[in-house]
Amino acid sequence: MIKTPYYLIDKAALLKNLEKIAYVRQQSGAKSLLALKCFATWSVFDLMQEYMDGTTSSSLYEVKLGNTKFKGETHAYSVAYSDDEIREVLDHSDKIIFNSIGQLSRFKDISEGKTRGLRVNPQVSTSEFLIADPARPFSRLGEWDPSKIETVISDVSGFMFHNNCENDDFERFDEMLTFIEERFGHLIQQVSWISLGGGIHFTGEDYPIDQFCQRLKAFSEKYDIQVYLEPGEASITKSTTLEVTVLDTLFNGKNLAVVDSSIEAHMLDLLIYRESAKMAPCDGEHEYMICGKSCLAGDIFGEFKFKQTLQVGDRLSFEDAAGYTMVKKNWFNGVKMPSIAIRQLDGSIELVREFDYNDFEQNLS
Repeated sequence: MIKTPYYLIDKAALLKNLEKIAYVRQQSGAKSLLALKCFATWSVFDLMQEYMDGTTSSSLYEVKLGNTKFKGETHAYSVAYSDDEIREVLDHSDKIIFNSIGQLSRFKDISEGKTRGLRVNPQVSTSEFLIADPARPFSRLGEWDPSKIETVISDVSGFMFHNNCENDDFERFDEMLTFIEERFGHLIQQVSWISLGGGIHFTGEDYPIDQFCQRLKAFSEKYDIQVYLEPGEASITKSTTLEVTVLDTLFNGKNLAVVDSSIEAHMLDLLIYRESAKMAPCDGEHEYMICGKSCLAGDIFGEFKFKQTLQVGDRLSFEDAAGYTMVKKNWFNGVKMPSIAIRQLDGSIELVREFDYNDFEQNLS
């Protein structure tokens, strides 16, 4: 039995998402690139690269990982490149997307001959959180003025729009794409490819995937362009659990259980967005607040119901624990880093990475 805590990636569950991604490519012509900012656990890239067209990145290190570990295209994007990294970014990418006209102009000469794009901010999005809203007031993410963009249209061959965030509503996606066409259509006609970014939950169980495909195909044919999608969460949703063990139980007005993990260290988005973890089944009569072992007072996974009282040594499993977890995990409090395990398609479980004190020590100075 693998010692907790550990992330368990289920390839069979992952495959369900990948098959939908491949279906969208077949029916719409849109290519899909894995967004490494969400998920970059390369031990399962062998499966993912068979159903996706490459990777997209947010930094030099992600570009290098995508280029060396994932077959297909490697798209480079960053909010800002520095002088000492741009050459390496170019060497490891097929396309480079600049965040601003300033960056495009600054690196115009050195990127000559490379397929170049520009991020465009349509100033509308689906984000419910200001911290994650790319169209927030005074956003630095992309150019928004069509007249300014037109002055550099000859220097790029494509655009990247990333304004869908946790969007499982096809009608809203359709509305925003129509808005993009109305405002930027005359520019889109002058390029050969468009990325619509990530955040579109088209692999969800009830998502109208055929309508989505038809909309993408019509958009592509109207402007004679190659469409790219950048699924992160959509590619790995419901594929992974975080396995933990109860270390202590106590009562302080509520039943509490402390586990050998931490949201601050291992599921940071729960803390950032003040959300609760997911656990199933969760329908018993014994309710507990499940707490992390760090010293942060708010290190709480959530409140859950169990059929039996919890005991020290009981194992619990948090669902949907792949996106923005392994890429954000940290050594806060020196809490042991979760191992990474994979349930292969034949059902066997393989432990692919463990972390120890040396990893903690070497992460510091």
